[in-house]
Amino acid sequence: MRRWWTALVLWSALIAAAHAAPFVIGRITVTGLKRISRSTVMTYLPLRVGERLTPERAGRAIHALFRTGFFRDVKLMQEGRTLIVAVRERPAIASIRITGTHVIKAHKLLQSLARMGFAKGRVFNNALLHETKQALRRQYFNRGYYAVRVVTKVKPLPRDRVAVHIAVSEGKIARIKQITVVGNHQFKEGRLLDQFKIGPPNLLSFFTDNDRYSREKLMASLENLRNFYLNRGFLRFRLISTVVSITPSKDWIYVTENVHEGHVYRISGYRFAGHTVLSNARLQKLMRLKPGAVFSRERITAGTRRITSTLGNHGYAFANVRVLPHVDRATHTIALTFVIEPGQRVYVRRIRFFGNTVTQEAVLRRTMRQYEGAWFSARRVKQSVTLLRRLGFFDNVRVTTPPVPGHPNEVDVDVHVKERPTGSIVAGLGYSDLYGLFINGSVTYQDVLGTGKEVSVTADTSVAYKDINLTYVNPYYTSSGISRGFNVFDSSFNAAAAFTAAYNESTVGAGVFYGIPIGVNRQINVGLAAERVHLTTNSSSAYVAQQFVARHGSTNDILKATLGWSRNTLNNAIFPTSGTYQQATAEIGLPGGSLEYYRLSYLASVFFPFGRQYSLKLSTQWSYGHGYGSTHNLPFFKNFYAGGANSVRGYQNESLGPRDILPPYDPIGGDKRVLGSAEFFFPVPGTSRNNRSMRLSAFFDAGQVYGPGQPVAFTKIRTSVGIAFDWFSPIAPLSISIARPLNPGPESQTRAVQFTLGTLFMY
Repeated sequence: MRRWWTALVLWSALIAAAHAAPFVIGRITVTGLKRISRSTVMTYLPLRVGERLTPERAGRAIHALFRTGFFRDVKLMQEGRTLIVAVRERPAIASIRITGTHVIKAHKLLQSLARMGFAKGRVFNNALLHETKQALRRQYFNRGYYAVRVVTKVKPLPRDRVAVHIAVSEGKIARIKQITVVGNHQFKEGRLLDQFKIGPPNLLSFFTDNDRYSREKLMASLENLRNFYLNRGFLRFRLISTVVSITPSKDWIYVTENVHEGHVYRISGYRFAGHTVLSNARLQKLMRLKPGAVFSRERITAGTRRITSTLGNHGYAFANVRVLPHVDRATHTIALTFVIEPGQRVYVRRIRFFGNTVTQEAVLRRTMRQYEGAWFSARRVKQSVTLLRRLGFFDNVRVTTPPVPGHPNEVDVDVHVKERPTGSIVAGLGYSDLYGLFINGSVTYQDVLGTGKEVSVTADTSVAYKDINLTYVNPYYTSSGISRGFNVFDSSFNAAAAFTAAYNESTVGAGVFYGIPIGVNRQINVGLAAERVHLTTNSSSAYVAQQFVARHGSTNDILKATLGWSRNTLNNAIFPTSGTYQQATAEIGLPGGSLEYYRLSYLASVFFPFGRQYSLKLSTQWSYGHGYGSTHNLPFFKNFYAGGANSVRGYQNESLGPRDILPPYDPIGGDKRVLGSAEFFFPVPGTSRNNRSMRLSAFFDAGQVYGPGQPVAFTKIRTSVGIAFDWFSPIAPLSISIARPLNPGPESQTRAVQFTLGTLFMY
């Protein structure tokens, strides 16, 4: 009704203007203004002094002033040569109050309305109020609240103002009751519904919101359905119609998809055309297609991606592969032609670094695997970024490759880094089931004077263990990337406080170690150390400790060599989801020292990703040690242990395996150890998809320790199952596990709940 009244007023004004006699404007006055200035009116008025006013120009002027939205009435009157512009302003918005909102906060809605121009202090416009009402409804519709009601009330106030009250009744959220697929013959409906991101409520809907209807999620689900068919040869698959219906109560939604599957198409053959660069045999190996195979868009896309990636690694940074299909509908086959367009070979003119205010450029340049003057290689650039991040000096590393002006076959590689503080003083408090409450502290500088060298002093103390360690590392001792480091250490250990065979041990020593890279992901470590071990025993000490002291004395000097090999392809140092980690280590007590022995260990872990948030880890570790020369067995304080948070959960820490022959028959470890684990990681319900600070897992652990002369009997391996929670909290890493032993022995010490605080998670 108000729209009709406004239109009638405007039409009457235009009729009156049309009948006004033309005259030359000598003066313009504006009446009726309260808040709006005369200059604002003159800005929008398309008339000036000295111009001739005609009925047509008067109509345009009235229309221009109405279009501003400032006025509810506009009249043009003549008094001699004076043009009088009489206006009635619209009221101003004194306040906006929104009630009844819970899903969307009121202040968020007010911000949204302000962006539309509907805000306190602005001119009130009834048409804009209607638009804001519809905008609020759309916001709720996008969240699945289709029963929402929005009622607006406008209350006049003194001094030509209004108060606006928007009352919202949100109603219930509309949930998906059923999704039906019609026209499918080759696949069961349940398998097709697995491609949908939305569906009827289930046990996890409270966390995933998969039962909430969303047009965007439905479109993404239909694209998944289309890809499902195209990857299985249904080249002519079509979505005929999509019907979305809602119940009268607007709380349940039904979705019906009508599909046409068509026939399965097979690849009759394929060939390569264009400037192929690579040999035909190499291209076929990269494409991985066989004539007669079922057509799969996913496999073809993956093959073309492998070709462009390989060409990029050979300097063809802008390579492109076009796919030309030839479809034979009679035989339901498709022939493919892959047109390869490598473009010009691109070389790197310069490598430039930005943002490194502390770290010397030489440190960054020696880390790069892409070189100036060489072909541009996407693989080498990616390796360079990975290695720069592994330095630990930067919060972020970003690479751009701007073309060189006037040289289409050259690019520059610009490396942008954001440095982080590399010096730190850390003090911490932690807890582990093995050592109880512990305090640690460290003073570390990872990038001394920007040279990349590291100096650190660390100290740990607990009821059972005390240690202080001074370390110096030069990661580029040689230009080929060999690192060298030194460490000096002093530690003491009270075995009884750790619930193992009773004795006291104190060790002081020093060593040198080298790291030799043999590839981007592989490294060999060698080291040499000298240490003095002093054992303190008495009549209440473990029998194994008393026997060792009686044979070898309480003080022994050890000349120790270490040798290790590692291969790391994990995609992340914290919470990896894909890749492998392997490590083989050897510790040898060399002749010339008091004790001659060796310890060998091999660890392997592999992660299988399932989507972005799920992964399966399979790991195993084998360890063996023995004495040689004048030392008949592995020194007991070098024994291997198992059980607890980092090996076989559900059993008391370091409790598996042989025990001392004297009361209280504490664990003494052994010279052989077998460990295995399968662990499935999944996100914590309710966390975002990008969360990288916490995770849950379901695990199966197995392991055992065997003493001298005992064979590795798999029947004695202890196993457990359970769930675990890992969290990189702001204080320290936290891990909690709840486990149930499956086959505990009569001597087994079990513990259902175990946790650690301040200890990094194992691979």
